[in-house]
Amino acid sequence: MASSVPSLLIQLFLLVSLFHVSTATRRLTELVQEQPPLFKFHNGPLLSGQISINLIWYGHFKPSQRSIISDFLTSLSSSTSQTHPSVATWWKTTDKYYHLSSNKSPSLSLSLSLSMGKQILDESYSLGKSLTAKQIVELAAKGEQRNAINVVLTASDVAIEGFCSSSCGTHGSSRSTKNNKYKFAYIWVGNSETQCPGQCAWPFHRPIYGPQSPPLVAPNNDVGLDGMVINLASLLAGTATNPFGNGYFQGPAEAPLEAASACPGVYGKGAYPGYAGDLLVDSTTGASFNSHGANGRKYLLPALFDPSTSSCSTLV
Repeated sequence: MASSVPSLLIQLFLLVSLFHVSTATRRLTELVQEQPPLFKFHNGPLLSGQISINLIWYGHFKPSQRSIISDFLTSLSSSTSQTHPSVATWWKTTDKYYHLSSNKSPSLSLSLSLSMGKQILDESYSLGKSLTAKQIVELAAKGEQRNAINVVLTASDVAIEGFCSSSCGTHGSSRSTKNNKYKFAYIWVGNSETQCPGQCAWPFHRPIYGPQSPPLVAPNNDVGLDGMVINLASLLAGTATNPFGNGYFQGPAEAPLEAASACPGVYGKGAYPGYAGDLLVDSTTGASFNSHGANGRKYLLPALFDPSTSSCSTLV
């Protein structure tokens, strides 16, 4: 569990939280909370059953970069062979939300099973290099819209409305373009390597505000993509536990704290503003990480709020 932070140590520090309007946004916030709040279930549906994750790659990504993301998503399944502490173990914290919701609403499913779906490449920048939030939803709609989460990943040379100034990524839902009776869940995450690594790729880059500790070495040797993994992981947890804005969250619906955003800046025990926590270090590369994934990958993943203990749970 992450240790609490004395109030005298709380300083301005760019971290992220989620808020709902018609979508949820992974925003930059400036306050590390001393104690995580109690979560409330708002009786809405959670994603459940067999869910595929479809990737829409917008702009140019190297094959090696795409494999960092796809290997992470494959790692979410406990059926893949992983060394402990593992990505699959990290994801299992979300199961606790499902068990709690079934106690409150017995008709809800107890489980969510994620698997890799289709990958769509849009290397021609079909909508240009400056996108609005509406265009993100348009791109997300290219994926399957039933039993799926569609993830839009934008390249480092693509400007997104609100990117860097207020958000590192979003999650939300939209009416299906094929059947207006249901909604599909989507996520957007941008590659911040050249635009705002100090905001969206910390702790692999110095933050633009707050304590200036040396940046950590990225586990996959790619500051932009390793930063994207952190943001994608946080948004996936939010999507699973609050997909339509009426699931698990704390605070106002238009600016809620969700499973990962309730634990900003915490990656290991002993974390405090400017310090990610006591992490594992690769003896060969010097990279910092806290989880093992498929195909020998290592990742740094955010702490998740554990509803059974009302505290931030870390892998290390």
